[in-house]
Amino acid sequence: MATNSQNSKHIVHEKLPVAQDLRFALIVSQWNSEITNRLYEGAHQILQQQQAKQIDRIDVPGSFELVYASRVAIKKNYDAIIAIGNVIRGETSHFDYVCQGVTNGIQQLNAMGTVPVIFCVLTDDTIEQSRARSGGSLGNKGEEAAVAAILMASL
Repeated sequence: MATNSQNSKHIVHEKLPVAQDLRFALIVSQWNSEITNRLYEGAHQILQQQQAKQIDRIDVPGSFELVYASRVAIKKNYDAIIAIGNVIRGETSHFDYVCQGVTNGIQQLNAMGTVPVIFCVLTDDTIEQSRARSGGSLGNKGEEAAVAAILMASL
């Protein structure tokens, strides 16, 4: 669980590698777009600040579709991919299936070892928790995902 001492406010931009030769795909779920757009904006801002060569946005209907779109993006020679989504617990087990499927799918893509796919999918119990993690009191997990993408692409 994120705390006030573990959030994106601790990012030291000067210590990050410059990303001027790197290409990124940000795949964004349109489900819960209030949250996913905020995550995208945070990630995009960090990548711009680090002078990324290319930042492409690819929109998909929901979080489950992030895996397929990430697999397609891997074939387009990006240096890293960020899968951005938000799943909020409801009254049925649908939440569990979507979260598990997306997590397993992205894990499998990373196991292929060709392009790092960064998991930026908030899986919260309430919209308030999602807001806190997408630019609210707990920072912006999109920013943290961009940092991870830069670091992984620089390996």
